[in-house]
Amino acid sequence: MTRRRIVLGVLLLLLFGLGWWVGRGSARAGDLYQNLDLFVEILNKVEQNYVDPVEPEKLVNGALHGMMRDLDPYSQFLDSHAYQNLQALTHGSFGGVGVEVSIRENHPTVISPIEGGPAWTLGVRSGDVIVKVDGQSTAGLNIDEVANLLRGPEGTHVTLSIHREGEPDDVEITVERRQIVTKSVRYAFVVDGGVGYLRLANFSETSGAEVRAALDRLKADGATRLVLDLRSNPGGLLDQAVSVAEQFVKQGTLVVATRGRAQGQDHQFYATQGHPLLDWPMVVLVDGASASASEIVAGSLQDLDRALLVGATTFGKGLVQSLYPLNGKTVALKLTTARYYTPSGRSINKSQKRTPDLEDDGGEAASTTATPAPGDSAKRSYHTAAGRLVYGGGGIRPDVEMPRDSLPPLANRVEGRGLPFRFANRWVNTHPGWTLDQPPTPVLWQDFAAFLTAEKVPFTEAEMSGERPVLERAIRRELARRLGGDAAAARVALEGDPAFARALAVLGRSRAPRDVFAAATLPAGPARAATPRREPATAR
Repeated sequence: MTRRRIVLGVLLLLLFGLGWWVGRGSARAGDLYQNLDLFVEILNKVEQNYVDPVEPEKLVNGALHGMMRDLDPYSQFLDSHAYQNLQALTHGSFGGVGVEVSIRENHPTVISPIEGGPAWTLGVRSGDVIVKVDGQSTAGLNIDEVANLLRGPEGTHVTLSIHREGEPDDVEITVERRQIVTKSVRYAFVVDGGVGYLRLANFSETSGAEVRAALDRLKADGATRLVLDLRSNPGGLLDQAVSVAEQFVKQGTLVVATRGRAQGQDHQFYATQGHPLLDWPMVVLVDGASASASEIVAGSLQDLDRALLVGATTFGKGLVQSLYPLNGKTVALKLTTARYYTPSGRSINKSQKRTPDLEDDGGEAASTTATPAPGDSAKRSYHTAAGRLVYGGGGIRPDVEMPRDSLPPLANRVEGRGLPFRFANRWVNTHPGWTLDQPPTPVLWQDFAAFLTAEKVPFTEAEMSGERPVLERAIRRELARRLGGDAAAARVALEGDPAFARALAVLGRSRAPRDVFAAATLPAGPARAATPRREPATAR
């Protein structure tokens, strides 16, 4: 009992300390302390009279989590376990299944699986709603609580129940946890026409340096144009977003600004790179899973007329979180303290809830409803450095919007279960002489059909025949991954990528950076596949 009261005293001291920090200098500090008195009284009644013994630490932690949940999806109280996980993530490695999630409509929704991670390998996709973890409902959980369920010792397993839009039944996937290493630049290579392709998957402490090294390699390999792929990039560190963007704009250029309510939250970030890459025509690929730091880069390069954006409107996470270590730095408060703004002055944040003290750009209070359509009068218009029209709020709209690339029915079922990966592993194991130069053979196709039958995948002969090009490309992609790594797999995947084909068409007509905007207005023409240069299949 004595130990329990000591713990309670320490936790209350922490709580009062937090209250003092929030309330200092505020006219409402008296109301805050009055409500804290009420909280302490309730806590004491529960601790003394509840039917079962309770742990004061759990009560206080629950109250703190609830307080953060009422603010926005990204503000969190981090207990010691969650704080350690966050530190591991920003330093580039952590243990788990390898997904980035956000809370949407009361459930964790996958922003993107981490490329090469166990969930990605098994076919978890952006937009998947995780409705259960090991049979436990995820309704109402915050991001930290979901992370605690997903992460665990390497080698252990966790079962995810996933709802996928367009599919009548939830899908169950059992994932083996393993150490996740978050390398930002997954690969970079050159395709025909001197076009460099650079895949930036996330923003960690080394992202700027990784991009810089990749650009040097692309130059050495003969690149004179660039496709920067930010699709399914969930974001990360603000300073690394600046470090990436400043490599493509003049020194001294404003890259991004942050504005908040509290003193010291207004900042402007300028490019400091001494020798930026200014002469390459450039296309940036974005989609609905491009979030946070990736939106800073995309919005900045769009505002400064440095790159053409191709794809779909981005996620719309334009909020800055500040980290405040507490209680001897074993726990922390991650608090939304500002919004970030592109060089033209637009906020890209998609409204999540009403916050009168910290409004979206244009003065409209945030709303829980969906973001207005692009033509809605609630959208404020802005202009880029060259006078092109862009819009604020609700994510970054690309200059060239591409229709959503959807899979045909059979391919959707096959990819949803990660079967191309499993088949490729089996094929390579049973055909040790197989090389990447070999095209799919009738024997391979027949073996794949038999594999689908054994896996109880329903299909008709018409489906197999009609979807053969898509399915064969999926097989070749996973064979390439098995034999040559993620870079080799990416080369195959890009062959059927409409957004990448459009980027190639634009860059093929461009000799200077500003040419991309005129080239984008010309008819797209037939999509051509990327023909990678013949070089060793190593991840770069």
